[in-house]
Amino acid sequence: MEGIDFRAPEYYTNRELSWLLFDERVLDEAKDETSPLFERLKFLGITASNLDEYFMVRVASLKDMVHAQVNIKDISGMTPKEQLMAVNEATHKFVQAQYDVYEELTARLKTEGIEIISAHEKLSEEQAAFADKYFMEKVYPVLTPMAVDSSRPFPLVRNKSLNIGALLVRKKDAQGRALISVHADAEDYELDFALVQVPDVLKRVVELPGAENEKHLIFLEEIIERNIEKLFLNYDVICAYPFRVMRNADFELDEDEAEDLLEEIEKQLKKRQWGMAIRLEIQQGMDLRLREILKEELNIADEEIYEIPGPLDLTVMSKVTKVEGYEHLKKEDYIPQRPAMFSSDKDIFSQIREGDKLLMLPYESFEPVVELIKQAARDPDTLAIKMTLYRVSGNSPILSALAQAAENGKQVSVLVELKARFDEENNIVWARRLEKAGCHVIYGLLGLKTHSKIALVVRNEKDGIRRYVHLGTGNYNDVTARLYTDVGLFTCSPLIGEDATAVFNMLSGYSEPAVWNKLSLAPLWLKDRFLYLINRERDFALQGKEARIIAKMNSVCDQDIIAALYEASAAGVKIDMIVRGICSIKTGIEGVSENITVRSIVGEFLEHSRIIYFANGGNEEVYMGSADWMPRNLEKRVEILFPVETPEMRAELKGYLLLQLRDNKKARILQPDGSYKKQDLTDVPPERQLSSQEECCKISIEAAKKHDADMIRRAFIPEFKKR
Repeated sequence: MEGIDFRAPEYYTNRELSWLLFDERVLDEAKDETSPLFERLKFLGITASNLDEYFMVRVASLKDMVHAQVNIKDISGMTPKEQLMAVNEATHKFVQAQYDVYEELTARLKTEGIEIISAHEKLSEEQAAFADKYFMEKVYPVLTPMAVDSSRPFPLVRNKSLNIGALLVRKKDAQGRALISVHADAEDYELDFALVQVPDVLKRVVELPGAENEKHLIFLEEIIERNIEKLFLNYDVICAYPFRVMRNADFELDEDEAEDLLEEIEKQLKKRQWGMAIRLEIQQGMDLRLREILKEELNIADEEIYEIPGPLDLTVMSKVTKVEGYEHLKKEDYIPQRPAMFSSDKDIFSQIREGDKLLMLPYESFEPVVELIKQAARDPDTLAIKMTLYRVSGNSPILSALAQAAENGKQVSVLVELKARFDEENNIVWARRLEKAGCHVIYGLLGLKTHSKIALVVRNEKDGIRRYVHLGTGNYNDVTARLYTDVGLFTCSPLIGEDATAVFNMLSGYSEPAVWNKLSLAPLWLKDRFLYLINRERDFALQGKEARIIAKMNSVCDQDIIAALYEASAAGVKIDMIVRGICSIKTGIEGVSENITVRSIVGEFLEHSRIIYFANGGNEEVYMGSADWMPRNLEKRVEILFPVETPEMRAELKGYLLLQLRDNKKARILQPDGSYKKQDLTDVPPERQLSSQEECCKISIEAAKKHDADMIRRAFIPEFKKR
């Protein structure tokens, strides 16, 4: 290891380009011919939603740095300008790949009797009449056409809104005699620009009449485009094309100057709609004159213009999958199972007193978390309930229970993180409701996002005060709990209870204990804790003792952490990373990362849990928490890492990690060249082909049927015995 610079830029992958590789893996799911057709359409839509957020935040941030002439290099040695150039090149290729998949999937839809028709194609007389009538009756009354001239400036185009831009020529006289034909060369005539926003209050996918047992669909913008002359009666429409603008949605708060954080965030949210344009999507073939007007008015560069060979905004694919009568094209939704470890006949507090409980979402139901808060709200012995909330659903049963608890006279303290990106508005609404109900609401900490997932219930019991704690890797969101893989721990451990109290005292005031029992917090010393644990494995390897790390999380791009992993790998530590998204690690580097494997699992559920296993010289340890190995999580957020202390639970979680390492159906392995590849299963017999998510579903269903609380544990434990 001597002489090796583990921080050398060539050992790291740029985080922005790594994220694009993640979206490519999602696109791979849309290409998977073994999946039902509607499932593939769903993944195509997800790639579009992912890309939107990527531009609004990450690309916007790069543009800000370029404009500010920031030349600081990232861990891979790239300046912001170099990153932006590489991202633009990669995303243009990715968008083309998206629409190649779109063409394939729409062709498949047609063979199944579902056809997406363009207004530019020949509609049948019946379909044309239906579209025109639909326009006049349903669409026309909602539209607001906006012309641009000397008295009417170019309108503000909202972020992510779908619009139709048109070039017009005024008619010669009131009798309607056209100055020129719509199809004539209009170069010598003065053109006017007009804009029509496609209303998002109307459904975008419209079903046209057609033959029995067939579905003919058309997008709303196509109907508007077909009838656009009806909006400009005194003009001839030279051309009309849809376009879409993506704007910088990442705002910065000067929290020191903000007297009221809630009001300041509300102001910034309004600005988000009108941030700097960072991407312009136009339909392929758009008139060059119209393109130039949009380019100039939006102040956007050529490389930021995306010519789209199909419908704009492929998130619409999720609407197509809602077409009725095609159940055979859908994947049956998995129903989270009632956890066998919890009995509906006993109160949840007595069950937690029996021993720590582990909850694995979405295989098991989120209901015990909801039940903990509901029971506490109406329980006469409950004195206080405290929670941190980062993202919650729009109709959250937990927040309703918290409000009820306050009305019942409990002391309720809730930290609502107003700075949770794209959930700010929802969180503001809930914060105000909770305040009205009598809850004490904290709006996060100055300069930090509170990303930790912790709930504390304080009860007055016969033997004194007892604290019940739930710690998790995911948000207290009953909707995403059906879609994300997360793990939660229920405990009434006195030491963890003391730490939980200290966490909330720190969040609500300025009280920080001198000593913590079990929990590790960011940004205080969580990063140092991770580095200590990694370096400890390195030292065990050098001593010839058992040394291994298995780490599962969403993202890894912190240079200090990666450098420590490289050093541990060089010392002989076997390191298996299960990283869903961004990963700046490079594998297969001689003397640096030969002992590191990285895999990404993309499947029906979004892999979201953070679990880290350390062999620790044979005295195994398992930790879970809310933090990824990213600078923002370790240095700019309030995060919690907690140990799993029950030997059986440690064994269960290790078995779960090893099961994921055996996944050969949905896992992609990071290659030394930076690409991700699936295992070739051509010669692998079916009984040896495994999807970890499918296997967990099967185990959970069987455990629920037999009311066997130990079945999941028994299913996982043999996995590590084999290794």
